[in-house]
Amino acid sequence: MRNLRFIPVLIGAILGIAVIIVAFYFIFLDLFVDLWWFQSLKQEPYFWLRLLYRFFLSGGVTLAFFLIFFFHFWIASRYLGLNPPDEVLADLDKRRRFQRFADVFMGDSVKVYTPISLVLAVFIAIPFYQQWDAALLYFFGQSAGVADTVYGNDVSFYMLSYPIYLLIQKELLTTAVIIFIAVGTLYWLEHVFIPNQNKEYHIGAKIHLTVLVGFIVLFVVWGFMLERFSLLYSHNHAPVFFGPGFVEIYYQLPLIWIGIITFLAVAVTACLFIFSKEHRIKAPFLVASAAFLFAWYLPNVDSIPNQIQRYIVNPNPVKAEKPFMQFNIDATLNAYDLKNIRVIDQDINVNAAEDITTWSAQKRFENIPVWDREFLIDSYQQLQVIRPYYQFLSVDEDRYFLLDHIRQVNLAAREVNISKLPESAQNWENTHLRYTHGTGAVVSPAAQDADMPLVFYLRDLNMSSQVGLSTKNPEIYYGEGKYDYAIVPNKLKVKGLEVGKGSEVGDQNVDEKEYTGQSGIPIRSLFRKALLALYFKDERIFFSLGVSTEGSKAMIRRNITERVNAITPFLQLDKDPYLVMTKDRFYWIQDAYTISKWYPASKPAADDYLEGDQPFNYIRNSVKIVIDAFDGTVDYYIADPSDVIINAYARAYPSLFKNMEEMPVELQKHLRYPRDLFYMQMKVYAKYHQTIPELFYEQAETWQFANVRNQEVRPYYQTMDFGNCKDLEEFVMINPMTPVSRDNLSMIGVASILDKETCGFNYKPGITIYKFRKEVQVNGPAQVEALINQDPEISAQFTLWDQSGSEVKLGRMVILPMGKTVLYVQPVYLVSTKVKIPELRRVIVSMGNEVVMDKTLWAAFDRLKQRFLKAASETGGTGTAKEAAPQ
Repeated sequence: MRNLRFIPVLIGAILGIAVIIVAFYFIFLDLFVDLWWFQSLKQEPYFWLRLLYRFFLSGGVTLAFFLIFFFHFWIASRYLGLNPPDEVLADLDKRRRFQRFADVFMGDSVKVYTPISLVLAVFIAIPFYQQWDAALLYFFGQSAGVADTVYGNDVSFYMLSYPIYLLIQKELLTTAVIIFIAVGTLYWLEHVFIPNQNKEYHIGAKIHLTVLVGFIVLFVVWGFMLERFSLLYSHNHAPVFFGPGFVEIYYQLPLIWIGIITFLAVAVTACLFIFSKEHRIKAPFLVASAAFLFAWYLPNVDSIPNQIQRYIVNPNPVKAEKPFMQFNIDATLNAYDLKNIRVIDQDINVNAAEDITTWSAQKRFENIPVWDREFLIDSYQQLQVIRPYYQFLSVDEDRYFLLDHIRQVNLAAREVNISKLPESAQNWENTHLRYTHGTGAVVSPAAQDADMPLVFYLRDLNMSSQVGLSTKNPEIYYGEGKYDYAIVPNKLKVKGLEVGKGSEVGDQNVDEKEYTGQSGIPIRSLFRKALLALYFKDERIFFSLGVSTEGSKAMIRRNITERVNAITPFLQLDKDPYLVMTKDRFYWIQDAYTISKWYPASKPAADDYLEGDQPFNYIRNSVKIVIDAFDGTVDYYIADPSDVIINAYARAYPSLFKNMEEMPVELQKHLRYPRDLFYMQMKVYAKYHQTIPELFYEQAETWQFANVRNQEVRPYYQTMDFGNCKDLEEFVMINPMTPVSRDNLSMIGVASILDKETCGFNYKPGITIYKFRKEVQVNGPAQVEALINQDPEISAQFTLWDQSGSEVKLGRMVILPMGKTVLYVQPVYLVSTKVKIPELRRVIVSMGNEVVMDKTLWAAFDRLKQRFLKAASETGGTGTAKEAAPQ
């Protein structure tokens, strides 16, 4: 029997240990590993600061609501039972029952109301736990210096403050209603538990309930005030324009003000009726209630605004909606950073007989990209993967100073991928200790001659280059692939050598050096070894003799997108990070955006431009992120200091973000305008370049993306000299657009990052629109392709190639504004149906209505020039067009 006494103690101890183990596994284990990981990135201050903000905001909100609930319950407990009738005090039994009631609700209130208050506080604070980042923006935000034209508020109020105000108002109103119901119920229960209790409430209880009603009224009125701003996000006029219109401002907004006034009247008359016998008159309360219900119900009656729209707005749409369309235009251009676009009215000489002789610089053609990355990836896979445990995931475009001037290139990282090894080789040691990284990259010029083997500037595992490209640390431990964790260096290597490029040791390929980078969580002790084994649910980490506690490091989150998201989940990432090669190592540059759905009256983004599905109507390419492919270091550089959102984060996390000037110059040379951002901006600008409301309403000048073979011509990169800086070629994005439902070219958009004032490497993004006059016919891609198909020589050659197991594929059409002419270049590929190695067979060059095909750009252009010169001599130098282009 004596031993049985220890059973409850033993059970309690076991349960306590179990709780500690579970809490450690689900809470503290992740905390430890995350801390070690941030320490390895030298971002420990940011880790603690972010954790502190989250704890402070979440804990502070919970504490605040707990104190609110507890305070009101405590106040209620002070007034319960303070007004007993005389017969209760005279009767001994009734006095004892009253005393027990008073003891429960007054003396023991802490025991009763504390857990109730805590549970209610946690329930109310849950939305704040989910939106604590929004609260951070509220506390650290500053003015943007741009005001909306309806209410005159700075736009930063809507993006940084308005969302948190909506949340606070909703939760405070819910809290006030819960407290009023709970406290009112307690006061009512007093009459139930105490017989013959006086029906009149104690004066303190009356004041308490009146104060609670006042809070409810205050929060409801605040909700009405915030509802005014919701009109700025109206979709009622889509697709013509977005934001408030005539009906919202002149009908719905006055109704909101009437609702505020009538609700206040209801609250005042209700309080007088309930708590004052002297002023207990039903008529004022009933009249105020009827007026409020009428004002509250009217917005739900569609017939009235429909009639306003039908008889007032529709007969005079431009006159009635003009200021609101202008508001939408200005807001959208600001929200998508399109306010400062430079527009050039471009003169066009269709046949270019006068201008073509000025194109004598061959370097113009050394940067025209005739290899599409969609075709090039197959060639890289077939020719340069070399080993089965490597892969190319994507091809990037960039420019490097090679062979005496800047040349545009394609490049791709050779990343590790063991999925194609024999299944027996895909074991734990090979996955985590041996095949730990990729090796080098492949680089080829964007402009190449057709019918020739693919030229490489950098190739093979030994990083062979004929143009001087080299790097000290070619290993790629962090990339775009789906990487598992790796542990390096480890004891499995032969003399510290790793699987990869280089010489052969038995049946094993080895590198010439072990890992010397700073990346990874150091496995300094058996304790860390055990925790990492528990974290990865893999006991082999602890028991493996290859994992050393003296020098091994655990590399985790090696996918660069996952890595960046783990550090800064509040940034939206571009879909296309790109590789940069320096003398020391490889880097990934990731464009990151700040977005908001709260910019007033701005057009919402229609497509899924970014990773994820968050709706937004404001975007800035505010951050450039540099990820070291060798040791995983992540650096954040602010690219747009005018963005209010990134400025708020920069003030909240001063140790995280750096100024653009701090980026190494070697990396600044490789910054670029993001492709997805430019595509999205041009899609918006296609309509919103019509800044006059009358033209905006007519939509006569709306553009669309140029279309060929039922596919949009997406923006593409091009390196060329636009004459902005002497003999300096810019790396730009080009985007052609046509009128809606037409094929002729309307404009060519060019996005550049060149600082045209200093001609240096300062990052200064901007967009230039080369706009063609409406009275001039400029061929679009579909029309040029029609000319190609109509050419007998080209058509016959296509027919000859398109047989015997081969298929002719036309690549992306490159459209370049050059002088007073427009040059069209289209590569022709031959793809075998057996081995997917595309072959560049010819290059088609077109200008005006002339089309020629040859093996090199220079030869094709020379033939084109001869045609124009001959045509000019035959027409006496007028250079008139032979015929109109096909429509």
